Amino acid sequence: MTDKLFRVGKIVNTHGIKGEVRVIAITDFPQERFSAGSKLFLKTNNGTKEFTIESSRKHKSFTLLKFKGYDNINDVEQYKNAELFTTDEVKPELADGEFMYNQIIGLKVVDQQLGEIGTVTEIMELGANDVWVVKSPKYDEVLVPYIKDVVKKVDLDKKTIQVDLPDGLID
Repeated sequence: MTDKLFRVGKIVNTHGIKGEVRVIAITDFPQERFSAGSKLFLKTNNGTKEFTIESSRKHKSFTLLKFKGYDNINDVEQYKNAELFTTDEVKPELADGEFMYNQIIGLKVVDQQLGEIGTVTEIMELGANDVWVVKSPKYDEVLVPYIKDVVKKVDLDKKTIQVDLPDGLID
């Protein structure tokens, strides 16, 4: 196993009695990342445990995973709240305006009128568009929808995101 692990999800609960776990994906490409046969790692107090995905499916806002050899709820219950990792970083071809999560998280968000808002700490996938969670010392937490009308420019070199926040988004 390599030294570098990339966090791709968190097991938040079990699902049913046949060994499935409910995962919140923290990855750009969950279909590829959680495909059957993929290897995932879980950090435990005793080191790192390897799992092979037997099956994967979307369920509401979660991904349901079934690991090979884990066929009962009792086999997986102990992994609730555990984080899942992978060793390989997916680097697909991105279209203009598409970014990897790790490129966006940590960037400063600057509004044309309000100045610096804060730093992107998380990305939530909410159907029609992603929402970038921005932690701000001034406004606490700001949810910025990733749409053309709001996100004007992402400058990876300068590590900034220019936005035009609509009225009412910040109290």
